[in-house]
Amino acid sequence: MEFSIKSGAPEKQRTACIVVGVFEPRKLSSSAESVDRVAKGQLSDILRRGDMEGKLGSTLLLHNVQNLLSDRVLLVGLGREREFRDKEYRDACRAAIRTLNDTGSMEAVVFLTELPVRRRTMEWKVAQAALVASEALYRFDQLKSKPSEMRRPLRKLTLTVSRRSELSAGELALSQAQAVAHGMGLAKDLGNLPPNLCTPSYLADRALEIAKAGGMNCEVLDTADMEKLGMGALLAVARGSAQPPKLIVLHYEGAQDGSAPVALIGKGVTFDTGGISLKPAAEMDEMKFDMCGAAAVLGTMQAVAEMRLPLNVVALIPATENMPGGRATKPGDIVTTLSGQSVEILNTDAEGRLILCDTMTYAERFKPAAVIDIATLTGACVIALGHVAAGLFANDDALAREVLAAGDIAYDRAWHMPLWDDYQEQLRSNFADMANIGGRPAGSITAACFLSRFAKNFRWAHLDIAGVAWKSGREKGSTGRPVPLLAQFLIDRARDHAETLAK
Repeated sequence: MEFSIKSGAPEKQRTACIVVGVFEPRKLSSSAESVDRVAKGQLSDILRRGDMEGKLGSTLLLHNVQNLLSDRVLLVGLGREREFRDKEYRDACRAAIRTLNDTGSMEAVVFLTELPVRRRTMEWKVAQAALVASEALYRFDQLKSKPSEMRRPLRKLTLTVSRRSELSAGELALSQAQAVAHGMGLAKDLGNLPPNLCTPSYLADRALEIAKAGGMNCEVLDTADMEKLGMGALLAVARGSAQPPKLIVLHYEGAQDGSAPVALIGKGVTFDTGGISLKPAAEMDEMKFDMCGAAAVLGTMQAVAEMRLPLNVVALIPATENMPGGRATKPGDIVTTLSGQSVEILNTDAEGRLILCDTMTYAERFKPAAVIDIATLTGACVIALGHVAAGLFANDDALAREVLAAGDIAYDRAWHMPLWDDYQEQLRSNFADMANIGGRPAGSITAACFLSRFAKNFRWAHLDIAGVAWKSGREKGSTGRPVPLLAQFLIDRARDHAETLAK
Protein backbone atom coordinates (compact mmCIF):
# COMPACT_ATOMS: atom_id res chain seq x y z
CA MET A 1 0.00 0.00 0.00
CA GLU A 2 1.31 3.41 -1.01
CA PHE A 3 0.39 6.37 1.21
CA SER A 4 0.73 10.10 0.63
CA ILE A 5 -0.39 13.42 2.14
CA LYS A 6 -1.88 16.39 0.34
CA SER A 7 -4.01 19.47 0.83
CA GLY A 8 -6.78 20.55 -1.52
CA ALA A 9 -10.49 20.73 -2.22
CA PRO A 10 -12.31 17.43 -2.83
CA GLU A 11 -13.91 18.59 -6.05
CA LYS A 12 -10.45 19.21 -7.57
CA GLN A 13 -9.10 15.69 -7.01
CA ARG A 14 -8.44 13.69 -10.16
CA THR A 15 -8.55 10.16 -8.77
CA ALA A 16 -10.53 6.92 -8.85
CA CYS A 17 -12.52 7.85 -5.74
CA ILE A 18 -12.85 10.55 -3.11
CA VAL A 19 -14.07 9.63 0.38
CA VAL A 20 -16.25 12.02 2.40
CA GLY A 21 -18.42 11.60 5.48
CA VAL A 22 -22.10 11.84 6.36
CA PHE A 23 -23.31 12.34 9.93
CA GLU A 24 -26.57 10.91 11.21
CA PRO A 25 -29.27 11.88 10.41
CA ARG A 26 -28.35 12.73 6.80
CA LYS A 27 -25.96 15.60 7.54
CA LEU A 28 -23.07 16.18 5.15
CA SER A 29 -19.61 16.80 6.57
CA SER A 30 -17.80 19.96 5.46
CA SER A 31 -15.89 18.18 2.67
CA ALA A 32 -19.10 16.47 1.53
CA GLU A 33 -20.79 19.87 1.44
CA SER A 34 -18.04 21.15 -0.86
CA VAL A 35 -18.70 18.25 -3.22
CA ASP A 36 -22.45 18.86 -3.00
CA ARG A 37 -22.11 22.52 -3.98
CA VAL A 38 -20.10 21.71 -7.09
CA ALA A 39 -22.45 18.82 -7.94
CA LYS A 40 -25.46 21.16 -7.69
CA GLY A 41 -27.05 19.39 -4.75
CA GLN A 42 -26.72 15.83 -6.07
CA LEU A 43 -25.54 14.46 -2.70
CA SER A 44 -28.30 16.26 -0.81
CA ASP A 45 -30.90 14.82 -3.18
CA ILE A 46 -29.58 11.30 -2.57
CA LEU A 47 -29.81 11.78 1.19
CA ARG A 48 -33.31 13.23 0.99
CA ARG A 49 -34.47 10.16 -0.93
CA GLY A 50 -33.30 8.05 2.03
CA ASP A 51 -30.48 6.18 0.29
CA MET A 52 -28.24 6.88 3.29
CA GLU A 53 -28.91 7.97 6.86
CA GLY A 54 -25.29 8.32 8.00
CA LYS A 55 -25.29 5.34 10.35
CA LEU A 56 -21.77 4.63 11.58
CA GLY A 57 -19.91 2.29 9.25
CA SER A 58 -22.44 2.40 6.42
CA THR A 59 -21.19 3.25 2.92
CA LEU A 60 -22.65 4.33 -0.38
CA LEU A 61 -20.58 4.41 -3.57
CA LEU A 62 -21.67 6.99 -6.17
CA HIS A 63 -20.70 7.02 -9.83
CA ASN A 64 -20.75 9.92 -12.31
CA VAL A 65 -21.25 12.71 -9.79
CA GLN A 66 -21.53 15.78 -11.95
CA ASN A 67 -18.81 18.44 -12.24
CA LEU A 68 -16.20 16.32 -10.41
CA LEU A 69 -12.79 15.18 -11.65
CA SER A 70 -13.05 12.04 -9.52
CA ASP A 71 -14.57 8.90 -11.07
CA ARG A 72 -16.47 8.02 -7.92
CA VAL A 73 -17.51 9.39 -4.54
CA LEU A 74 -17.71 7.17 -1.48
CA LEU A 75 -20.02 8.37 1.28
CA VAL A 76 -19.17 6.97 4.70
CA GLY A 77 -21.56 7.01 7.65
CA LEU A 78 -20.12 8.72 10.74
CA GLY A 79 -22.93 8.27 13.25
CA ARG A 80 -24.11 11.18 15.37
CA GLU A 81 -21.81 14.20 15.26
CA ARG A 82 -21.83 14.83 19.01
CA GLU A 83 -20.77 11.21 19.60
CA PHE A 84 -17.99 11.18 17.01
CA ARG A 85 -14.83 10.26 18.93
CA ASP A 86 -11.82 7.96 18.63
CA LYS A 87 -13.66 4.69 18.08
CA GLU A 88 -16.15 6.19 15.67
CA TYR A 89 -13.35 7.78 13.63
CA ARG A 90 -11.48 4.49 13.37
CA ASP A 91 -14.66 2.57 12.51
CA ALA A 92 -15.46 5.04 9.74
CA CYS A 93 -11.95 4.76 8.30
CA ARG A 94 -12.13 0.96 8.44
CA ALA A 95 -15.48 0.90 6.65
CA ALA A 96 -14.11 3.19 3.93
CA ILE A 97 -11.00 1.09 3.33
CA ARG A 98 -12.90 -2.19 3.15
CA THR A 99 -15.43 -0.76 0.70
CA LEU A 100 -12.69 0.73 -1.48
CA ASN A 101 -10.86 -2.57 -1.54
CA ASP A 102 -13.99 -4.60 -2.28
CA THR A 103 -15.23 -2.36 -5.08
CA GLY A 104 -12.06 -2.14 -7.14
CA SER A 105 -11.03 1.43 -6.36
CA MET A 106 -7.31 1.03 -6.78
CA GLU A 107 -6.64 4.52 -5.45
CA ALA A 108 -8.53 7.05 -3.38
CA VAL A 109 -8.26 10.44 -1.70
CA VAL A 110 -9.65 10.35 1.85
CA PHE A 111 -11.12 13.48 3.44
CA LEU A 112 -12.11 11.77 6.70
CA THR A 113 -8.80 12.95 8.16
CA GLU A 114 -10.18 16.51 8.13
CA LEU A 115 -13.09 15.64 10.43
CA PRO A 116 -12.91 17.12 13.94
CA VAL A 117 -12.29 14.46 16.62
CA ARG A 118 -12.43 15.61 20.21
CA ARG A 119 -9.00 16.01 21.84
CA ARG A 120 -7.21 14.66 18.77
CA THR A 121 -4.71 16.44 16.55
CA MET A 122 -4.31 16.30 12.80
CA GLU A 123 -1.25 14.09 13.32
CA TRP A 124 -3.30 11.61 15.32
CA LYS A 125 -5.99 11.42 12.64
CA VAL A 126 -3.44 10.85 9.87
CA ALA A 127 -1.59 8.19 11.83
CA GLN A 128 -4.74 6.34 12.85
CA ALA A 129 -6.12 6.37 9.31
CA ALA A 130 -2.90 4.81 8.01
CA LEU A 131 -2.84 2.19 10.78
CA VAL A 132 -6.49 1.28 10.30
CA ALA A 133 -5.95 0.96 6.54
CA SER A 134 -2.98 -1.34 7.03
CA GLU A 135 -4.92 -3.47 9.52
CA ALA A 136 -7.97 -3.72 7.26
CA LEU A 137 -5.89 -4.87 4.29
CA TYR A 138 -3.70 -7.36 6.18
CA ARG A 139 -3.90 -10.97 4.98
CA PHE A 140 -2.11 -14.13 6.10
CA ASP A 141 -2.60 -16.69 3.36
CA GLN A 142 0.96 -17.52 2.31
CA LEU A 143 0.60 -21.10 3.55
CA LYS A 144 -2.53 -21.82 1.50
CA SER A 145 -2.09 -23.73 -1.74
CA LYS A 146 -4.09 -21.06 -3.56
CA PRO A 147 -3.77 -17.67 -1.85
CA SER A 148 -6.77 -15.42 -2.32
CA GLU A 149 -6.36 -12.83 -5.05
CA MET A 150 -8.11 -9.47 -5.22
CA ARG A 151 -9.11 -8.51 -8.75
CA ARG A 152 -8.32 -4.82 -8.26
CA PRO A 153 -6.95 -4.32 -4.74
CA LEU A 154 -6.55 -0.88 -3.20
CA ARG A 155 -2.98 0.22 -3.90
CA LYS A 156 -2.72 3.94 -3.19
CA LEU A 157 -4.31 6.04 -0.46
CA THR A 158 -3.94 9.80 -0.17
CA LEU A 159 -4.81 11.35 3.20
CA THR A 160 -5.73 15.01 3.28
CA VAL A 161 -5.02 17.87 5.66
CA SER A 162 -6.98 21.13 5.84
CA ARG A 163 -4.07 23.53 5.35
CA ARG A 164 -0.83 23.41 3.38
CA SER A 165 1.01 24.49 6.52
CA GLU A 166 0.13 21.10 8.03
CA LEU A 167 1.76 19.04 5.29
CA SER A 168 5.17 18.69 6.93
CA ALA A 169 3.76 17.53 10.27
CA GLY A 170 1.32 15.27 8.46
CA GLU A 171 4.11 13.63 6.48
CA LEU A 172 6.07 12.92 9.66
CA ALA A 173 3.00 11.41 11.33
CA LEU A 174 2.35 9.30 8.26
CA SER A 175 5.92 8.02 7.99
CA GLN A 176 5.92 7.02 11.65
CA ALA A 177 2.53 5.33 11.28
CA GLN A 178 3.80 3.36 8.30
CA ALA A 179 6.79 2.16 10.34
CA VAL A 180 4.45 1.08 13.13
CA ALA A 181 2.21 -0.66 10.58
CA HIS A 182 5.20 -2.55 9.20
CA GLY A 183 6.11 -3.59 12.74
CA MET A 184 2.55 -4.73 13.38
CA GLY A 185 2.59 -6.71 10.14
CA LEU A 186 5.77 -8.50 11.23
CA ALA A 187 4.29 -9.24 14.66
CA LYS A 188 1.10 -10.59 13.07
CA ASP A 189 3.01 -12.78 10.64
CA LEU A 190 5.13 -14.27 13.43
CA GLY A 191 2.10 -14.86 15.63
CA ASN A 192 0.08 -16.44 12.84
CA LEU A 193 2.79 -18.87 11.77
CA PRO A 194 2.17 -22.46 12.89
CA PRO A 195 4.30 -23.70 15.79
CA ASN A 196 6.03 -26.34 13.68
CA LEU A 197 7.54 -23.49 11.67
CA CYS A 198 7.83 -20.71 14.25
CA THR A 199 10.21 -22.39 16.70
CA PRO A 200 12.70 -20.72 19.06
CA SER A 201 15.40 -21.18 16.44
CA TYR A 202 13.18 -19.60 13.79
CA LEU A 203 12.60 -16.56 16.02
CA ALA A 204 16.34 -16.25 16.52
CA ASP A 205 16.98 -16.41 12.77
CA ARG A 206 14.34 -13.75 12.11
CA ALA A 207 15.84 -11.53 14.80
CA LEU A 208 19.22 -11.78 13.07
CA GLU A 209 17.60 -10.79 9.75
CA ILE A 210 15.81 -7.84 11.35
CA ALA A 211 19.03 -6.72 12.99
CA LYS A 212 20.94 -6.85 9.71
CA ALA A 213 18.25 -4.96 7.81
CA GLY A 214 17.92 -2.31 10.52
CA GLY A 215 21.60 -1.77 11.31
CA MET A 216 21.30 -3.36 14.76
CA ASN A 217 23.43 -5.82 16.68
CA CYS A 218 22.03 -9.21 17.63
CA GLU A 219 23.34 -11.91 19.95
CA VAL A 220 21.69 -15.31 20.48
CA LEU A 221 22.41 -17.31 23.64
CA ASP A 222 21.90 -21.07 23.50
CA THR A 223 21.43 -23.76 26.15
CA ALA A 224 25.12 -23.93 27.07
CA ASP A 225 25.27 -20.16 27.56
CA MET A 226 22.19 -20.22 29.81
CA GLU A 227 23.56 -23.12 31.85
CA LYS A 228 26.82 -21.25 32.35
CA LEU A 229 24.94 -18.17 33.50
CA GLY A 230 22.68 -20.13 35.83
CA MET A 231 19.29 -19.48 34.22
CA GLY A 232 17.60 -22.32 36.09
CA ALA A 233 14.06 -21.04 35.65
CA LEU A 234 14.21 -20.52 31.89
CA LEU A 235 15.91 -23.89 31.36
CA ALA A 236 13.32 -25.62 33.54
CA VAL A 237 10.58 -24.61 31.11
CA ALA A 238 12.59 -25.79 28.09
CA ARG A 239 13.51 -29.22 29.48
CA GLY A 240 10.50 -31.09 28.08
CA SER A 241 10.99 -29.90 24.49
CA ALA A 242 13.11 -31.27 21.68
CA GLN A 243 13.49 -27.69 20.44
CA PRO A 244 16.49 -25.93 22.02
CA PRO A 245 15.71 -22.64 23.82
CA LYS A 246 17.19 -19.34 22.72
CA LEU A 247 17.75 -16.02 24.45
CA ILE A 248 17.72 -13.32 21.79
CA VAL A 249 19.41 -9.99 22.58
CA LEU A 250 18.88 -7.21 20.05
CA HIS A 251 20.59 -3.80 20.37
CA TYR A 252 19.41 -0.60 18.70
CA GLU A 253 21.78 2.33 19.25
CA GLY A 254 20.15 5.51 18.01
CA ALA A 255 21.45 7.91 20.68
CA GLN A 256 25.00 9.13 20.30
CA ASP A 257 25.45 10.17 23.92
CA GLY A 258 25.75 6.73 25.52
CA SER A 259 22.48 7.19 27.40
CA ALA A 260 20.91 4.25 29.23
CA PRO A 261 18.71 2.10 27.01
CA VAL A 262 15.08 1.18 27.37
CA ALA A 263 14.83 -2.60 27.69
CA LEU A 264 11.92 -4.48 26.13
CA ILE A 265 11.43 -8.10 27.18
CA GLY A 266 9.05 -10.27 25.14
CA LYS A 267 7.74 -13.66 26.23
CA GLY A 268 8.52 -16.12 23.44
CA VAL A 269 6.84 -19.43 24.26
CA THR A 270 6.38 -20.64 20.68
CA PHE A 271 3.95 -23.32 21.83
CA ASP A 272 2.53 -23.84 25.29
CA THR A 273 0.97 -27.21 26.09
CA GLY A 274 1.07 -26.36 29.79
CA GLY A 275 3.80 -28.97 30.28
CA ILE A 276 3.01 -31.69 32.81
CA SER A 277 0.14 -29.45 34.01
CA LEU A 278 -1.41 -30.13 30.60
CA LYS A 279 -3.96 -27.71 29.16
CA PRO A 280 -7.38 -28.90 27.90
CA ALA A 281 -7.39 -29.93 24.24
CA ALA A 282 -10.06 -27.42 23.18
CA GLU A 283 -8.49 -24.39 21.53
CA MET A 284 -4.99 -25.50 22.47
CA ASP A 285 -3.97 -24.61 18.91
CA GLU A 286 -4.19 -20.97 19.98
CA MET A 287 -1.22 -21.53 22.26
CA LYS A 288 0.93 -20.83 19.22
CA PHE A 289 0.10 -17.21 20.10
CA ASP A 290 1.97 -17.52 23.41
CA MET A 291 4.95 -15.90 21.70
CA CYS A 292 3.06 -12.73 20.79
CA GLY A 293 5.04 -10.76 23.38
CA ALA A 294 8.22 -11.72 21.55
CA ALA A 295 6.60 -10.95 18.20
CA ALA A 296 5.53 -7.50 19.44
CA VAL A 297 9.05 -6.72 20.64
CA LEU A 298 10.57 -7.74 17.29
CA GLY A 299 7.94 -5.69 15.46
CA THR A 300 8.67 -2.69 17.67
CA MET A 301 12.40 -2.97 17.07
CA GLN A 302 11.85 -3.05 13.32
CA ALA A 303 9.65 0.06 13.60
CA VAL A 304 12.21 1.87 15.77
CA ALA A 305 14.96 1.15 13.25
CA GLU A 306 12.77 2.31 10.36
CA MET A 307 11.93 5.56 12.20
CA ARG A 308 15.59 6.01 13.21
CA LEU A 309 14.60 7.18 16.65
CA PRO A 310 17.41 8.93 18.53
CA LEU A 311 17.48 6.68 21.60
CA ASN A 312 18.95 3.37 22.72
CA VAL A 313 16.81 0.24 23.01
CA VAL A 314 17.72 -3.31 23.92
CA ALA A 315 15.30 -6.15 23.24
CA LEU A 316 15.51 -9.43 25.11
CA ILE A 317 13.45 -12.43 24.04
CA PRO A 318 13.49 -15.74 25.94
CA ALA A 319 12.23 -18.27 23.39
CA THR A 320 11.23 -21.85 24.17
CA GLU A 321 8.46 -24.40 23.91
CA ASN A 322 6.64 -25.70 27.00
CA MET A 323 6.11 -29.40 26.40
CA PRO A 324 5.45 -32.55 28.47
CA GLY A 325 8.01 -35.34 28.31
CA GLY A 326 10.31 -37.58 30.29
CA ARG A 327 12.69 -34.69 31.01
CA ALA A 328 9.97 -32.09 31.64
CA THR A 329 9.79 -30.14 34.88
CA LYS A 330 7.28 -31.59 37.36
CA PRO A 331 4.93 -29.84 39.79
CA GLY A 332 6.84 -29.66 43.07
CA ASP A 333 10.25 -29.20 41.47
CA ILE A 334 12.40 -26.39 42.85
CA VAL A 335 14.72 -24.41 40.62
CA THR A 336 17.24 -21.65 41.25
CA THR A 337 16.90 -18.52 39.13
CA LEU A 338 19.68 -16.36 37.72
CA SER A 339 19.07 -13.96 40.60
CA GLY A 340 19.84 -16.71 43.12
CA GLN A 341 16.26 -16.89 44.40
CA SER A 342 14.62 -20.31 44.47
CA VAL A 343 11.17 -21.08 43.05
CA GLU A 344 8.86 -23.99 43.81
CA ILE A 345 7.05 -24.82 40.58
CA LEU A 346 3.53 -25.76 41.66
CA ASN A 347 2.08 -25.47 38.16
CA THR A 348 4.15 -25.97 35.00
CA ASP A 349 1.57 -23.98 33.02
CA ALA A 350 2.70 -20.83 34.85
CA GLU A 351 5.83 -20.92 32.72
CA GLY A 352 5.90 -17.41 31.27
CA ARG A 353 6.94 -15.82 34.53
CA LEU A 354 9.77 -18.34 34.82
CA ILE A 355 11.40 -17.44 31.52
CA LEU A 356 10.78 -13.74 32.13
CA CYS A 357 12.30 -13.61 35.60
CA ASP A 358 15.69 -14.89 34.44
CA THR A 359 15.60 -12.50 31.48
CA MET A 360 14.78 -9.57 33.75
CA THR A 361 17.81 -10.38 35.89
CA TYR A 362 19.92 -10.64 32.74
CA ALA A 363 18.67 -7.19 31.69
CA GLU A 364 20.36 -5.60 34.73
CA ARG A 365 23.74 -5.77 32.98
CA PHE A 366 22.58 -3.10 30.51
CA LYS A 367 21.80 -0.63 33.32
CA PRO A 368 18.48 0.23 31.66
CA ALA A 369 16.62 3.48 32.14
CA ALA A 370 13.41 1.44 32.21
CA VAL A 371 12.32 -2.13 31.58
CA ILE A 372 9.01 -3.17 30.05
CA ASP A 373 8.11 -6.82 29.74
CA ILE A 374 5.33 -7.90 27.40
CA ALA A 375 3.68 -11.27 27.86
CA THR A 376 0.56 -13.28 27.18
CA LEU A 377 0.80 -14.19 30.83
CA THR A 378 -2.54 -15.00 32.48
CA GLY A 379 -6.06 -16.00 31.60
CA ALA A 380 -7.05 -14.06 34.71
CA CYS A 381 -6.22 -10.81 32.91
CA VAL A 382 -8.66 -11.74 30.15
CA ILE A 383 -11.38 -12.24 32.77
CA ALA A 384 -10.54 -8.88 34.36
CA LEU A 385 -10.21 -6.70 31.26
CA GLY A 386 -11.60 -8.72 28.37
CA HIS A 387 -10.17 -8.14 24.91
CA VAL A 388 -10.03 -4.33 25.00
CA ALA A 389 -7.19 -3.32 27.31
CA ALA A 390 -3.89 -4.88 28.33
CA GLY A 391 -3.16 -5.13 32.04
CA LEU A 392 -0.43 -2.76 33.22
CA PHE A 393 1.57 -3.29 36.41
CA ALA A 394 4.54 -1.18 37.46
CA ASN A 395 6.87 -0.49 40.38
CA ASP A 396 7.10 3.17 39.32
CA ASP A 397 4.01 5.38 38.96
CA ALA A 398 5.70 7.84 36.60
CA LEU A 399 6.64 5.03 34.23
CA ALA A 400 3.09 3.68 34.43
CA ARG A 401 1.73 7.08 33.44
CA GLU A 402 4.09 7.18 30.45
CA VAL A 403 2.91 3.79 29.25
CA LEU A 404 -0.76 4.67 29.77
CA ALA A 405 -0.37 7.95 27.88
CA ALA A 406 1.36 6.20 24.98
CA GLY A 407 -1.44 3.64 24.84
CA ASP A 408 -4.06 6.38 24.77
CA ILE A 409 -2.40 8.18 21.87
CA ALA A 410 -1.83 4.95 19.95
CA TYR A 411 -5.38 3.67 20.62
CA ASP A 412 -3.68 0.57 22.03
CA ARG A 413 -4.86 0.97 25.55
CA ALA A 414 -3.80 -0.48 28.89
CA TRP A 415 -5.32 -0.29 32.38
CA HIS A 416 -3.25 0.27 35.51
CA MET A 417 -3.71 -2.65 37.93
CA PRO A 418 -2.64 -2.80 41.61
CA LEU A 419 0.68 -4.25 42.69
CA TRP A 420 0.31 -3.99 46.45
CA ASP A 421 2.51 -5.98 48.81
CA ASP A 422 -0.62 -7.47 50.36
CA TYR A 423 -0.80 -9.88 47.40
CA GLN A 424 2.76 -11.17 47.87
CA GLU A 425 1.67 -13.48 50.69
CA GLN A 426 -0.11 -15.68 48.13
CA LEU A 427 3.28 -16.67 46.68
CA ARG A 428 4.56 -18.09 49.96
CA SER A 429 6.25 -21.51 49.77
CA ASN A 430 7.21 -23.82 52.62
CA PHE A 431 10.16 -25.16 50.65
CA ALA A 432 11.56 -22.34 48.48
CA ASP A 433 11.83 -18.56 48.42
CA MET A 434 8.54 -18.39 46.53
CA ALA A 435 5.99 -20.44 44.62
CA ASN A 436 5.35 -19.75 40.95
CA ILE A 437 1.58 -19.41 41.44
CA GLY A 438 -0.60 -17.78 44.06
CA GLY A 439 -3.90 -19.58 43.53
CA ARG A 440 -7.00 -18.52 41.59
CA PRO A 441 -7.76 -15.18 43.33
CA ALA A 442 -6.13 -12.18 41.63
CA GLY A 443 -4.18 -14.41 39.26
CA SER A 444 -2.88 -11.64 37.01
CA ILE A 445 -1.80 -9.61 40.04
CA THR A 446 0.09 -12.42 41.76
CA ALA A 447 1.84 -13.19 38.46
CA ALA A 448 2.98 -9.56 38.34
CA CYS A 449 3.96 -9.76 42.02
CA PHE A 450 6.17 -12.74 41.16
CA LEU A 451 7.92 -10.73 38.44
CA SER A 452 8.28 -7.70 40.71
CA ARG A 453 10.66 -9.70 42.91
CA PHE A 454 13.13 -9.63 40.04
CA ALA A 455 12.71 -5.92 39.29
CA LYS A 456 14.18 -4.41 42.46
CA ASN A 457 17.07 -2.73 40.67
CA PHE A 458 15.31 -0.84 37.89
CA ARG A 459 12.13 0.98 36.93
CA TRP A 460 9.83 -1.69 35.55
CA ALA A 461 6.45 -2.11 33.90
CA HIS A 462 4.69 -5.31 32.96
CA LEU A 463 2.07 -5.60 30.20
CA ASP A 464 -0.17 -8.66 30.39
CA ILE A 465 -1.45 -8.90 26.81
CA ALA A 466 -3.27 -12.24 27.07
CA GLY A 467 -6.59 -10.60 26.18
CA VAL A 468 -5.43 -8.40 23.31
CA ALA A 469 -2.66 -10.27 21.47
CA TRP A 470 -4.94 -12.36 19.27
CA LYS A 471 -8.54 -12.91 18.26
CA SER A 472 -10.44 -16.19 18.35
CA GLY A 473 -13.35 -17.45 16.29
CA ARG A 474 -14.03 -16.48 12.70
CA GLU A 475 -11.42 -13.69 12.77
CA LYS A 476 -8.79 -15.84 14.49
CA GLY A 477 -5.35 -14.33 14.22
CA SER A 478 -2.71 -12.15 15.79
CA THR A 479 -3.59 -8.48 16.34
CA GLY A 480 -0.04 -7.08 16.36
CA ARG A 481 -0.70 -5.41 19.72
CA PRO A 482 0.95 -3.81 21.61
CA VAL A 483 3.37 -2.66 18.88
CA PRO A 484 1.54 0.71 18.56
CA LEU A 485 1.74 1.34 22.31
CA LEU A 486 5.43 0.40 22.55
CA ALA A 487 6.36 2.40 19.47
CA GLN A 488 4.53 5.48 20.77
CA PHE A 489 6.22 5.09 24.16
CA LEU A 490 9.62 5.11 22.45
CA ILE A 491 8.66 8.01 20.13
CA ASP A 492 7.72 10.04 23.22
CA ARG A 493 10.92 8.99 25.00
CA ALA A 494 13.05 10.01 22.01
CA ARG A 495 11.32 13.40 21.82
CA ASP A 496 11.76 14.05 25.54
CA HIS A 497 15.40 12.97 25.39
CA ALA A 498 16.06 15.33 22.47
CA GLU A 499 14.36 18.21 24.29
CA THR A 500 16.45 17.56 27.40
CA LEU A 501 19.68 17.61 25.40
CA ALA A 502 18.62 20.84 23.69
CA LYS A 503 18.24 22.70 26.99
